[in-house]
Formats: sequence, C-alpha cells, structure tokens
Amino acid sequence: MKLLKYPISTEKAIRLVEAENKLVFVVEKSTTKRDILDEFEKVFKAKVDKVNTYIDRKGKRRAYIKLNSESPAIDIATQLGLI
Repeated sequence: MKLLKYPISTEKAIRLVEAENKLVFVVEKSTTKRDILDEFEKVFKAKVDKVNTYIDRKGKRRAYIKLNSESPAIDIATQLGLI
C-alpha cells in the first residue's frame, strides 16, 4: 500500500461512506487516478466505479473512491477500523 497513505475518518468522510458508498484516502501527490484505482482494487479486492482527486490547502492529495454497489464501503471502513 505505497500509493494509498491512510484513510480519512472525519465526520464528512464517514457520512460519504454511509450515504454514497465512498471512501476517502490521502494518497501520494504524484499518482494518477488510474494508479489509485488499480492499487485500491488490488489491496481491498473491491470493484471501484470512479476516483476523484483533490489537493487541499496543505498540499495533501485526497482520493474520493466511489465503490461499486457490489462492494459496500462500510465493510472496508470497518475492516480499517474507521467505524
């Protein structure tokens, strides 16, 4: 898990897990969306529909990973200890 640094567990991120089946990770700044998608699917064995990225004010890159309906985000969040 080199590209995916760590998951974000803010109140908004937890709401995204429950409402939109999304997980939020801080990732390496130089990675592409395709790299993030491939790494996530390989590590967590879950289908990904879409990846959006965002660079915050502190210069950290966040990846909003929308999972397929077959792969509940809440299960992965529980596995990571977020919920």
